[in-house]
Amino acid sequence: MLSLSDWITTLSLVFGGCCSNAITLEHITARYPNAGVLITFFQFLIVSLYGLPKQFTFNDPQESKHAANGPNGTVSAPTTPRRRWIPRLKNRKVPLLPYFIQVALFFVLSTLNNAAFAYHIPMTVHIVFRSGGMIINMILGWMFTKKRYTVRQVVSVVVVTAGIITTTLSASKPKSHTAEVPGTSNTSLYAMGISILGLALVLSGFLGLIQDWVYARYIAPAEAEAASDPTGQSLWQEHMFYLHSLALPLFYLSKDNISMELTRMSSSPPVFLSLPQSGPLAPYEAGPIVPSIFVYLLLNTCTQLVCVVGVNRLTGRVSSLTVTLILTVRKAISLLLSVAVYGGQGNTEMWVGAGLVFIGTIGYSTGIKSNDHKEKKD
Repeated sequence: MLSLSDWITTLSLVFGGCCSNAITLEHITARYPNAGVLITFFQFLIVSLYGLPKQFTFNDPQESKHAANGPNGTVSAPTTPRRRWIPRLKNRKVPLLPYFIQVALFFVLSTLNNAAFAYHIPMTVHIVFRSGGMIINMILGWMFTKKRYTVRQVVSVVVVTAGIITTTLSASKPKSHTAEVPGTSNTSLYAMGISILGLALVLSGFLGLIQDWVYARYIAPAEAEAASDPTGQSLWQEHMFYLHSLALPLFYLSKDNISMELTRMSSSPPVFLSLPQSGPLAPYEAGPIVPSIFVYLLLNTCTQLVCVVGVNRLTGRVSSLTVTLILTVRKAISLLLSVAVYGGQGNTEMWVGAGLVFIGTIGYSTGIKSNDHKEKKD
């Protein structure tokens, strides 16, 4: 159970990090809609660097967690772990193979979600559409794991589906800051973008199934032993690190796109970052001049780290119902901030659709049986 200070810290990370990340992401993609892969790369990189120190130790692994029996049947005293000069990775709770499968899916769906902005998908539609993952989760759960759902859950999914359709159609002819691709209409681009988001939802559903299996097979037993192993690392930290770091080599396949987008961004209007001066240099301003879009890219990368840490802390410490409700409120606030900051994206159909999605999400969550185990959420 989380203490009051833990609640304040975790909710501050989730709402502060995720909501501000959505604002900076919209600013970047409105001007550089093809920068999705670049943004994803920097997000994965900073999360990996943040988690790296926590995965190393200077202690040798102990042969056994319990002391060996002595020659007379007595239990000998536990040995103190030996220190070493070269650090090693801590023992994982989950083998690499399940991580590789999750990484492949997580990398592809994260790239698809950010790449969808190149197809004239407004941030409002992006937020609402990604909130409909429970539809895919229910279908896949029924097909592959023979899950059964309550009437409230089924009705809630129908409501969410109606909301997504309404929101999607409300922006089927969006305005864009970017030039059209020759020979392709805005409607065609929009349809391709929706298809990309739909594929990402399906992959997210399969990722959820794999995470459910990993939780039951590896994480649940590890959590039972956590109390007797105070030196072990937090499971959410291990999962967060490997899910991001193992995906970094995959970005080599997109190195040309990343390089091209960095070159394009470097030509954005410059901004002067003044540094405080004191003493005889006080009358003179000093500081670097950098392309303005790089400031937003840095803010987006840092807020993504805060968001990821907050969501993983939340998912590892509270029930799936609580996680779903908190993230639903977070997405609703992100939607309101998007319209308030950038404007021009809201209409009656969009707000009706968004309302149906959020109401359906809450209805689905409250229909989850209490004995369901925790699920990883977006």
